[in-house]
Amino acid sequence: MEYQLKINGQARSLNAEPGTPLLWVIRDELELTGTKFGCGIATCGACTVHLNGSPTRSCVTPIEAAVGSAITTIEGLNDPVATAVQTAWREKDVVQCGYCQSGQIMSAVGLLRQNPKPTDEQIDSFMSGNVCRCATYVRIKDAIKLASGKLEA
Repeated sequence: MEYQLKINGQARSLNAEPGTPLLWVIRDELELTGTKFGCGIATCGACTVHLNGSPTRSCVTPIEAAVGSAITTIEGLNDPVATAVQTAWREKDVVQCGYCQSGQIMSAVGLLRQNPKPTDEQIDSFMSGNVCRCATYVRIKDAIKLASGKLEA
């Protein structure tokens, strides 16, 4: 079936079977490989993209649910919040193996867009669906707080 999607600001037309997870469309059809497969059941966060600005697990989102939505992948992040988060990630040396980081960044950007001054508890709650096998959670939280401060300045 043919679908029309808006991904990273571009209209894209592609063929896929109904029910195909958005993750596989993004990675396999559009070759945007920054979005990762982790668990396939929306519990690890590696596949996080933004659907109309909200962090969404693409591994369980069928393609038809994304039609008519603005889809943003890690490759398409480009605003002051994203820049603050990416800069803070580098300054705090968050990345260890890096596999989960696109999902972590997508969630952190979503958090700071909703709440530019989150408390530690709010960060923990919002980011709880993102798993990091290297356990860089302290650096992730520090980077989110640093990005929040950069947005304030």
